[in-house]
Amino acid sequence: MNYSSLKNKYISGWHTWNVRSVLSYVHMPNGFSINIAFKEYREGHYLKETLVGRFANEYGREPVETAFPGMHAADESYTEMSLTWCGMEIRVESSVADDGLVLLVTPIKNQLRPAMLILEGGYLWGRTGWVEQSDQALIGHDATGKTCVYTTGQPVVDNNIPVQTAFLSVELNRPVAFSTGKKYSLKEAQKLIAESRAAHSARTAAYGEMQPMYEAMEAALMWDTIYDPKHDRVISPVSRLWSIGSGGYVLFCWDNFFAGFMASISSKELAYSNLYEILNEQTGDGFVPNFAYATGQVSADRSQPPIGSAMLLETYRIYRDKWIVAEMYEKLLRWNRWFAEHRMNPSGALCWGSEKIPVLYGNRWEKDGVHDRFGASLESGLDNSPMYDDIPFNKNTNRLELEDVGLTGLYILDCRSLIELAAEIGKEKDIPELTQRMNAASNGLEGLWDEEFGFYCNRRTDTGEFSHRISPTNFYALFSPNVSVQRQKRIALHYFNTEEFYGMWMLPSIARNDPAFTDQDYWRGRIWAPLNFLTYLALTRTCLADVRHDLAEKSEKLFLKEWTEHRHVHENYCAITGEGCNSDNSDKFYHWGALLCVIALAEAGYIPNLGMPLNTSSKQVFPGQNGEGKSESGGK
Repeated sequence: MNYSSLKNKYISGWHTWNVRSVLSYVHMPNGFSINIAFKEYREGHYLKETLVGRFANEYGREPVETAFPGMHAADESYTEMSLTWCGMEIRVESSVADDGLVLLVTPIKNQLRPAMLILEGGYLWGRTGWVEQSDQALIGHDATGKTCVYTTGQPVVDNNIPVQTAFLSVELNRPVAFSTGKKYSLKEAQKLIAESRAAHSARTAAYGEMQPMYEAMEAALMWDTIYDPKHDRVISPVSRLWSIGSGGYVLFCWDNFFAGFMASISSKELAYSNLYEILNEQTGDGFVPNFAYATGQVSADRSQPPIGSAMLLETYRIYRDKWIVAEMYEKLLRWNRWFAEHRMNPSGALCWGSEKIPVLYGNRWEKDGVHDRFGASLESGLDNSPMYDDIPFNKNTNRLELEDVGLTGLYILDCRSLIELAAEIGKEKDIPELTQRMNAASNGLEGLWDEEFGFYCNRRTDTGEFSHRISPTNFYALFSPNVSVQRQKRIALHYFNTEEFYGMWMLPSIARNDPAFTDQDYWRGRIWAPLNFLTYLALTRTCLADVRHDLAEKSEKLFLKEWTEHRHVHENYCAITGEGCNSDNSDKFYHWGALLCVIALAEAGYIPNLGMPLNTSSKQVFPGQNGEGKSESGGK
């Protein structure tokens, strides 16, 4: 097996991979697509593309739909998406069977005059084919043959709809079914959908009281998964809104490595796709860039937190496929070397930076902060974090004048993970090199222990002064094997300190007693799931089980608040109220918010041995995989 053959096999069948709409269903690899649209008659508006979390346009003239994501099985066996629009409530469900698709559209609440439901047909991404409407069937013709789409709906005619291809139009005054290949009656379609829903619920019920967390995590990832025709690949960008605003897709470095690991709990194919494809964006200089746009632009001046090897290791723990490790290993090793060469201080501690680059696209991110303090802050992933507000940028070293606890801890994790992966695929020759760098970083970290403060703290390289502007990244010191039990216990005091981190909603991205905490603006005080997750991962090899358990409980509570109320998976959350919607710069369906679910699942025993050495666990089997229960090696 190799990645190319896995990818070719995966890119087949019916999927929700059209980035433009969550109510678009496309058959691969021929690209035949059927798209659900609506026309309402109270004002005459037309909804062609449905998205989650869309904001009103500048003038507010067009009504904005509110989409509520439901379950989305990783194998597409069942999906559910509901929406409200112009006073209507509509539920759309799908199921696949024998390479056929069945859609059930159910009006829950309608206008005085029922809306029109339009099913548009077409071929996406330049695929060759043509579509015709014949006898209330939609027929797609291409080199693979023809695809017939049937409906149970009552046909209606309205020539004033913005459609440029063949379509079916029916009255939405009752449930309507569509099917490909086989023509279903409404009752047959409803029965199939009900059976698919029940089967998926039965699989996820194996997670017990964690069932809502698993379903939310799976839905967050699957509804954000799309097809990229430019590179013929399946990827899970952070959200569809971000991708549409970036020319078709945008991949962020640590975001998509997280997506790869999250996907591993339900889909090996999607996990490998995300891990492989974000690493494949590696620049000629050897680093994985902060971002890569569909336009071809990447952040050539900076990388992002080096978590790739750790997320590959956690995925490998589940499937034990050495071939995927072998295909990714050399690039991960090159990235590890790049960080040592470009971001390591003489002490061994590392810090964020930004290189000097030419302007090739005229995009603001080729200039804003490049080779300066803000660009280095962007490399940290904590864009406007107050930790870096007053730190000078050294244009000779291309780094902040700082030794950074967070990056140093993550680099230790990177080395540690690569050492384990190297041993698995027979690359023992690299282990001494990796061990030497891990030890250098560990020694550098020891120099950041502030005995009086009882915490590992960032330290200025120009003045030698410690910084007590602390964030969850200070807990990343726990990735080092050299942190004594005594120091671990002192670190725990900061976690439980109500003036610093502890509270109803946590972890705040800057300490509560920091002047910037009350800003609650992006990384200035708001809660971010990756910080909780990495802190939890750092705790797994410590004696701080009470801290780990508390963080899992707080993460679950935070996530369920917005998920239960709005079906939102937020980019970030308010550390004062626990809300996500109270900020315009918190995307409402940003998949890494579901890392909060991962924490809860791990603590409940459904992701056993997370963060532990490989030799402590055997291959894992999750609920719903192969009809089995939990891991062979653990779980409650």
